[in-house]
Amino acid sequence: MKFIADAMLGRLARWLRLLGFDTLYYPRISDSDLLKFALREGRVLLTRDTHFLRMKNLNNLFFVRSEDPLEQVKEVMRAFAVKEPLPGRCARCNGILCKVNERDSIKDMIPEYVFFHRGDFMRCEACGSVYWEGTHLRRFRAMLDDLFKNGEVPA
Repeated sequence: MKFIADAMLGRLARWLRLLGFDTLYYPRISDSDLLKFALREGRVLLTRDTHFLRMKNLNNLFFVRSEDPLEQVKEVMRAFAVKEPLPGRCARCNGILCKVNERDSIKDMIPEYVFFHRGDFMRCEACGSVYWEGTHLRRFRAMLDDLFKNGEVPA
């Protein structure tokens, strides 16, 4: 499943990336370019912009009703029958995350405390961002934990 999110859905795009979904997000893209990307790349256009609803023959459109980012994630998960998260993607650029095998290669890129107190690190192949299992990721997972209990998304 590949998505492209409109300018109103930046946080949703970031969270979908952390859940492993290929999600493009360009905050300053025109609506026509947004549609072109969606059609050319076979992406589902996620939007809160009602003018898209009036367009005909847009089969790859999903209108997000909620204004709350957590509820938006739930809406998308329900609509596309997602049962479990995928390996995460880079929240910044949507790149693929790979396990860091040589810890010393990232020593100067992260806080010293994190380097010495965390075991596993992931690095984005595209932009080089480094990720680790920290409190921000644990809080995010806790907020979304009920999404994947028993393989179903709650109403």
